[in-house]
Amino acid sequence: MPDTAYLQRRAQIEHYFDRTAAKAWERLTSDAPLGRIRASVRAGRDAMRATLLQWLPLDLHGARVLDAGCGTGVLAQALAERGAEVVAVDLSPTLIELAKQRQSAAGVHFMAGDMLDEALGRFDYVVAMDSLIHYEPQQLANALQRLAPRVACAVLLTFAPRTPALALMHGVGRWFPRGDRSPALQPMAQDRLRPLISQALGVAWQEGRTQRVAHGFYTSQAWEWHQ
Repeated sequence: MPDTAYLQRRAQIEHYFDRTAAKAWERLTSDAPLGRIRASVRAGRDAMRATLLQWLPLDLHGARVLDAGCGTGVLAQALAERGAEVVAVDLSPTLIELAKQRQSAAGVHFMAGDMLDEALGRFDYVVAMDSLIHYEPQQLANALQRLAPRVACAVLLTFAPRTPALALMHGVGRWFPRGDRSPALQPMAQDRLRPLISQALGVAWQEGRTQRVAHGFYTSQAWEWHQ
């Protein structure tokens, strides 16, 4: 079972994405015009999505993939177009309904819920794009520990790297209207996070590729762990 701190944080994230900022995220993940700051976040997210997709096989026929924190389903759609059976889960029922309206690829099962739910079954790959960035390092590692026994090939995740520039952007983010603010990110030093993840996953898992995407007000670090 998840610990109490994880459950409390999960509830905060669910409240934000499902009620407080659903409209803002609907616009951010659409083709609608945006201001400079949010446009840079959209471009950064597009670049991160492309990075993670590049790390996965072009042919995913026969593979089962978990899109953990799927939002409006753009990544899930791309995975399904490669032939994967995709389980796309998000804490926000509002975003899940929007994903169902926007995405049309066969093979995607959208559902509201927790990415750690064992009832979701086993997977060849797990992709957690910007869905673990609000959790503390040990909580992130604990989440991967719970996922690992049900993953056959690899986990691709992102985290918020600890950089002076990112700290400055977080400060500027406080200028946003309160309803548009997300729960605070948890910047992490990769060298500190590495042993936590390694211990959580166990000796069968190896660190793979890592790449930082920094675009305007978006900064995130992609990381591959595989068996």
